[in-house]
Amino acid sequence: MEDALNAAESGADAIGLVFYDKSPRHVSLEKAAEIAMSLPLFISKVALFVNASDEEIRSVLDIVPVDILQFHGDESPQVCMSYGWPYIKAIRMHDDVDLFKLSDEYADANALLLDSFVEGTQGGTGQKFDWSRVPSDLNQRIILAGGLSPENVAEAISEVSPYAVDVSGGVEIEKGIKDAAKIEKFIQEVLHAQ
Repeated sequence: MEDALNAAESGADAIGLVFYDKSPRHVSLEKAAEIAMSLPLFISKVALFVNASDEEIRSVLDIVPVDILQFHGDESPQVCMSYGWPYIKAIRMHDDVDLFKLSDEYADANALLLDSFVEGTQGGTGQKFDWSRVPSDLNQRIILAGGLSPENVAEAISEVSPYAVDVSGGVEIEKGIKDAAKIEKFIQEVLHAQ
């Protein structure tokens, strides 16, 4: 709760609620609902899933007031759009990823979130990928993630010109525990980036 409110007060546009039990950032349905209902107006609440069952996703949608779904696993376009909810599709940037093809496949996504590829993990690695791999003429909004921190986010924005940036590990004291000062510095760097 404290982390979410600190992020909102620092100027974050969205808060991620992680419904992946293998993540150190995992939240229960009850805690997620409490957090979502305590946030100020106009802060988007994003529900993050990794290969979740239909039942799991629908239970979140029944209890937690979220604005957008974020799919971080191997979900097909059909699965992502089957909930009738705005969604973001995360793409792990392994060597043979074809962003143009994926942009066409997930054309109805609100954005593609580009994250680092690390074997055996689904994100939140704290490692960055080669930003030069992001084409400037992609016909899809890009949310840049993966290894961002207050120290490099301005450079990332300058190089990639993403629609948005996503951070987790880069503003933590330890996995799952945010640092209010790092959140504030990150957001200030984003606001002043060109």
